[in-house]
Amino acid sequence: MRKNIQTLQNIVSRKGSSKILTFSIPHVFKALQMLAEDNFVSRATFGREIHIGEGAVKTLILHLKEAGIADTTKSGTFLTENGKKLIKQFNKVISNECSIEKSATIQGKFNHAILLKNYSDVIKTGLEQRDYAILYGSSGCITVIFRNNRFVFPRDEQDCFEDDPRTKKRLLEKLSPQENDVIIISSSNDPFVAEISAKNSALWTLATS
Repeated sequence: MRKNIQTLQNIVSRKGSSKILTFSIPHVFKALQMLAEDNFVSRATFGREIHIGEGAVKTLILHLKEAGIADTTKSGTFLTENGKKLIKQFNKVISNECSIEKSATIQGKFNHAILLKNYSDVIKTGLEQRDYAILYGSSGCITVIFRNNRFVFPRDEQDCFEDDPRTKKRLLEKLSPQENDVIIISSSNDPFVAEISAKNSALWTLATS
């Protein structure tokens, strides 16, 4: 998985240019998810969904093409076979994502949850995941592990959603967790920030494992 993360890192490199890029690894990952979901994605859609300007979209597409991950036609940008293989490998680990409503346990206005398949062994206290999320504007981030049919905090065995059945039900229905799966939930007053900060936390967890 580190090799795949390095591929994303190469895409966000400046490639000899002194221009500072306004997109980074989690933005590229979201772009790949968009391309995997739709056959073609327009520049306008990239800009709207990834929250970057027109010039940054052009640069992103150029870097994706130079990496052999995507190509373009008049219909928009599409994944190459190498791009399809890359996102397929990521999807084996980052298999599901969903939004979570505010609750007694998850107190952000907007909350985004990401599941990492069978990654509990790499989680220490969850503080590392929180720090990766905060780098992208998260107001708070928790990491839980699915173990013995319940969600627990790292180094704990108590059901952390015992008094929050609505959140527990949402996570079970939308993420379909299995034993030793990890769920990272990032919060923000902005839904995009909640999502992109959760993606950053998940991706750097994979990169440092």
